[in-house]
Amino acid sequence: MARGGGWHVSAVCTAIGVRSDASDHKYKIGDAVPLYANKVGPFHNPSETYRYFDLPFCSPGDVKDKSEALGEVLNGDRLVDKEGKTDPSEYKYYLFKHLHFEIFYNKDRVIEINARTDPNALVDLTEDKEVDVDFMYSAKWKETNIVFEKRMEKYSHSSSLPRHLEIHWFSIINSCVTVLLLTGFLATILMRVLKNDFVKYAHDEEAADDQEETGWKYIHGDVFRFPKHKSLFSAALGSGTQLFTLYAHDEEAADDQEETGWKYIHGDVFRFPKHKSLFSAALGSGTQLFTLATFIFLLALVGVFYPYNRGALFTALVVIYALTSGIAGYTAASFYCQLEGTNWVRNLLLTGGLFCGPLFLTFCFLNTVAIAYHATAALPFGTIVVIFLIWALVTSPLLVLGGIAGKNSKAEFQAPCRTTKYPREIPPLPWYRGTLPQMAMAGFLPFSAIYIELYYIFASVWGHRIYTIYSILFIVFIILLIVTAFITVALTYFQLAAEDHEWWWRSFLCGGSTGLFIYGYCLYYYYARSDMSGFMQTSFFFGYMACVCYAFFLMLGAVGFRAALFFVRHIYRSIKCE
Repeated sequence: MARGGGWHVSAVCTAIGVRSDASDHKYKIGDAVPLYANKVGPFHNPSETYRYFDLPFCSPGDVKDKSEALGEVLNGDRLVDKEGKTDPSEYKYYLFKHLHFEIFYNKDRVIEINARTDPNALVDLTEDKEVDVDFMYSAKWKETNIVFEKRMEKYSHSSSLPRHLEIHWFSIINSCVTVLLLTGFLATILMRVLKNDFVKYAHDEEAADDQEETGWKYIHGDVFRFPKHKSLFSAALGSGTQLFTLYAHDEEAADDQEETGWKYIHGDVFRFPKHKSLFSAALGSGTQLFTLATFIFLLALVGVFYPYNRGALFTALVVIYALTSGIAGYTAASFYCQLEGTNWVRNLLLTGGLFCGPLFLTFCFLNTVAIAYHATAALPFGTIVVIFLIWALVTSPLLVLGGIAGKNSKAEFQAPCRTTKYPREIPPLPWYRGTLPQMAMAGFLPFSAIYIELYYIFASVWGHRIYTIYSILFIVFIILLIVTAFITVALTYFQLAAEDHEWWWRSFLCGGSTGLFIYGYCLYYYYARSDMSGFMQTSFFFGYMACVCYAFFLMLGAVGFRAALFFVRHIYRSIKCE
C-alpha cells in the first residue's frame, strides 16, 4: 500500500520480500517485478519531454533512477521507481487509486504486462486541498505460449497489416515503374548518342589513317617532275595565295566550329578540381556515412532494432560511426594524395570536422535549449563526457590511422587521357545548364522515388508510429542509390557534351541535392502533417533534421561522384586521345 497522490506509470512490485533483477528479464516464483515511470510530455512534441517528477506532482521521497545505456540517455529516457500525484486546477480531476495488472509469462520469463484502472475506485481532486489516498493494486498471472524472443512481434504485425503493406508496396511499385521508365529513357538517349559519337570519332580516325596509308614512297622518282603549262600554274599559285590570305581567318573559325563535343575536351576533363582538400574531405565523409548506413540496415534486417528497444538505434549510430572513422581518413587522404595534394594533415583535420563540426554546434545549441526547458532531452554531463571520450579515444585515432594508411598507399590517379598545360575556355552556356538548375533536376528524380516512404519514417521518428518493415526500407534505399548514380551520370555527360569540363564538383553537388529536397519535405511535414509546436520542439525538429539531410547530402554526393568518375573514365578510355 502506498500513500500520496496520483500516478502516471508508478513503480510497484508484484511481490515483497524477494530481491529481483530486471537485467536479464528472468524471474522465479515470488520474485518482485519492477515497473518504472518514464518521461512525460506533450503528445505532439516527442522531443519536449520531462522527468516524471519534474511535473507538479507531490514531492516524493527518495527517487531511485534506473541505470540506463548510452542510447537510452540519447533518446531522452529517464526511468524512476516512485509515485506522485497530479496538481488540481479549475477543471475536474480524478485520481485512479486502484491499478490492475495482467501479467503474461512463459516459464521464467515475463512476456507482456497490461495495466488498467478500476473506474469505481476514484478520488476527486478538483478541490485545492490535501487528500490522503490509499493506493492499491492487484495482479493476475496468465501463462502464454509466446516465447521471449518473439514478444515484440505483435507490434511488428501492426505495421504489416494489409492496409499498410498495400501502401508500402504501392510506393515501391510506383517508384520502380517511375525509375525504370525514366532510367530507360535516359539510358536509350545516352547510349544512342554515345554510340553515334563513337562511330563518328572512329570514322574520322579511320579516314586519317587511310590518308596516311598511300604509295607515296614508290613515286619518288617522278614526284618532282615539273608540271605542264608552267606559266598558267604560276599565275594560279599567285592568285590562290592572295585568296588564302584573305579568307584564312574565316577558315580557322569554321575549323573551330567543327571541333565540338566531349572528345575535344579530353585534355581538360581530368584536370583536378579546385579546393582539392575540401573535395577529398567531403568524399571521405560521404564514404563513411554510406558505410554507416549500410551497417545500420544490416542490423535492422537481422532484427536488432525491434520495437521499444529503447536507445538501440542511437547506440548503434554512435558506435558504428566511431568505428568507421578510419574509412573516412583513408578515403580522404588517399584521394587527396592522388590529386597531388601536399598538406595531408590539414586535409585530415578537415575530414574529421566536416560532419562532426556542424553536428557538434547543432547539439550545443539544442542541448542549451533543452536545459532551459528542463527537458529530458538535455544530456547529463556524464553522458557528454562518455561521448567525448569515444570521440577522443576511438574516432580520432582511427581517423589518423586511416589517413596515414591512405597517404602511404601511394596510389596514382588513373586518367586515360593526358591533361594539357593550359585549360580550355568553357563556351557560354544557357541558364539551365548552371549549377543550381542542374541540382534541382538531379535531386527531383531520386526524391520522387522515396517521398512516400518518408512519411512513415517521419511519423515513426517524430511521432508515435511503429516502423518495422526494414526490408521495404532497404529496397527503397537501393533504388535511391541507383537513381542517384544514373541521373548524375546522365547530367555529367550532357555537361561534357557542352564542352564544360568542370564536372568534379558538379557531379558531387548533383548527387547530394536529394538531401536538400528531403529538408524541403521537412517543412511540408511540420506545417501540413504534424501538430508539433513550441520553440523547443521546432528547434529540435529542424536542427537535427538539418544534420540528417546534410549527412544524406554528403553520402549521396559521394555516390554520385563515384558513378560519374567511373563513367568518364570509361568513355575516354574507349577513344584515342592524342
